[in-house]
Amino acid sequence: MLTLICRHFIARASAYYALTAVTLLTMVPTLSLVPPGEHLTHISTKDFITVHTRNTPTTYYEGRQGPTGFEYELMHRFADYLGVSLNLDASHHPESVLPAVRDKGDLGAAALPLLPDSPGVHYTRPIIQMQPLVVYRRGLNGIKEPSDLVGLELGTLSEAGTDEALRDLQRRHPTLSWKESHELEVAELLARVEDGTLDAAVIFEHQFRLNRLFFPNVERGFILGDPLSMAWAVPSGRGLGLLEAANRFLQDLQESGTLDRLVSRYFGHDDYLEYVGTRTFLDHLDARLPRYTELFQQAARETEFDWKLLAAVGYQESHWNPDAVSPTGVRGLMMLTNPTAGEMGVTDRTDPAQSIDGGARYLRSIKDRLPEGITGDDRLFMAMAAYNVGLGHLYDARKIAEMRGGDPDSWQDVRAALPLLQQREWHSQTRHGYARGGEPVIYVRNIRRYYEMIQYVERSRQQFFQLEQTSVNDDPLVLFELVPPLD
Repeated sequence: MLTLICRHFIARASAYYALTAVTLLTMVPTLSLVPPGEHLTHISTKDFITVHTRNTPTTYYEGRQGPTGFEYELMHRFADYLGVSLNLDASHHPESVLPAVRDKGDLGAAALPLLPDSPGVHYTRPIIQMQPLVVYRRGLNGIKEPSDLVGLELGTLSEAGTDEALRDLQRRHPTLSWKESHELEVAELLARVEDGTLDAAVIFEHQFRLNRLFFPNVERGFILGDPLSMAWAVPSGRGLGLLEAANRFLQDLQESGTLDRLVSRYFGHDDYLEYVGTRTFLDHLDARLPRYTELFQQAARETEFDWKLLAAVGYQESHWNPDAVSPTGVRGLMMLTNPTAGEMGVTDRTDPAQSIDGGARYLRSIKDRLPEGITGDDRLFMAMAAYNVGLGHLYDARKIAEMRGGDPDSWQDVRAALPLLQQREWHSQTRHGYARGGEPVIYVRNIRRYYEMIQYVERSRQQFFQLEQTSVNDDPLVLFELVPPLD
């Protein structure tokens, strides 16, 4: 699933990499009096690289554990690649980055669209593709095609690339008009759609994925035009050494799969917001989980699990309902059986603190009892499956996996074997017999999904926090400039 999401941002870029690199280099004068490595040598001498960027969720921001963000990770890795320190200037809006790079900077990394005609800079190879997207306020009907935008209060950011998509559109729809801002960022733009100041906005699709959770009244509209390439910018006239080093670095990231993983981590989980049951999950995330977060965190510290994983188990078991009861008599937030509760010293299964502590320790005990040959995520997933179906049935599935020529220490092979416990042909050959072996497969899949969603929401909340810290002018439209119709 994540591979498909990453492909949305990267696959088309991959096809352009070689061609774009050739195109960019052909734009650079072949004759130059500047030594090719002058700029790179200067960076090595001063022992740091200055990067001009923006304080946005998709670029760079201060998280709970320090600086983070998609492009920040790339910048930091590039500085390490060069063997120098990273010096950030994050005071910019889109329009001020390139002038800073031309005048005094080493590198611009700020969700910059690759615009080959920009004077005074060279662009690196593409990093990801950025697809312009129309979003609109819920309740407005019929926003399905470009002509529907005529007459709306429409906004975008200046010199971010989305404004160019609107200018291209205006050539075909001369009556189109919109407002541009030099001072806002994407979350602030979405806030103005949410509160009705704007009817619609044009942003990039990956930006909507990252911010949409916090703007429930903003709807996805339609794709606008062709995708643009995100790239870094370096000053021209100072040699090609830094450009070539950046291109080698980005190529290595792409070929190693690291770039795909970073895209997946920051932009790849929006699909979780689409499947049936997500709205209930998000409602419970706000209404129920805060009551038990400290209990999950305490249990996690004592059992060395990620608290968000334990919370995901709790949601799968009971939807964080401490009074839940199953038809078979298991109870409580972590749905413990009477024997398990007794084994873990839980005297009241409906007490959230006891249930969470007992469930976490029980999961740890299962994980610790698994054979040493099961390692990494395989060990965790098998422990979760055994929490659901029992350790004996898990061992039976491992035996079936081995009988079928698979690896009993691989979750992938055991996952394929578990449903066979429902077939007499197979369960008759095992010690513990029949089991509803399809259930633990779904159980583990769901927990992994809930865990990813909790991570996504936690990360998005950190990124969104900056919007609440931003001072915005009382007049919601004063920060915009009108782009009038052509006729």
